[in-house]
Amino acid sequence: MTDDPRTCQGNRGSERCEGPETGASVAAMAKVIGLGGVFVKSKDKAALQAWYGEMLGIDISPWGGAKFTNEAGSTGVWSAFAADSTYFPGPFMINLRVDDADGLVEALRAKGANVLDRKDDSEYGKFRYVADPDGTVLELWEPPAPKAP
Repeated sequence: MTDDPRTCQGNRGSERCEGPETGASVAAMAKVIGLGGVFVKSKDKAALQAWYGEMLGIDISPWGGAKFTNEAGSTGVWSAFAADSTYFPGPFMINLRVDDADGLVEALRAKGANVLDRKDDSEYGKFRYVADPDGTVLELWEPPAPKAP
């Protein structure tokens, strides 16, 4: 069993998915059905909101955040990592679904963003990395193109 959290992305409903750490099967029960939001604290809330709007094209609403509607059938992942994992620094990382990972990274570099010298291309898609002004690592994920039937 791999410890890559992306291996369970297609899991839905009452299907079973082996956990990365234990290999244990998770049975159907009352459960979380999706990511409801990501909430962050910042020493300069207005500057962070502006950065996400200017750098990532996120439309920040007057209430201070943004809503995203995913395409039908898309999935998200929640995964715990060992405390000594080097996959990302800090206590958490945010994965954002993007439509053009390389194009966005090119634009971010041109705007002076802290684009990390790291990328991963795999059957799970393209992954690029940038740190926001507070140092939070953002994993920019371009899902793979749908497979033809």
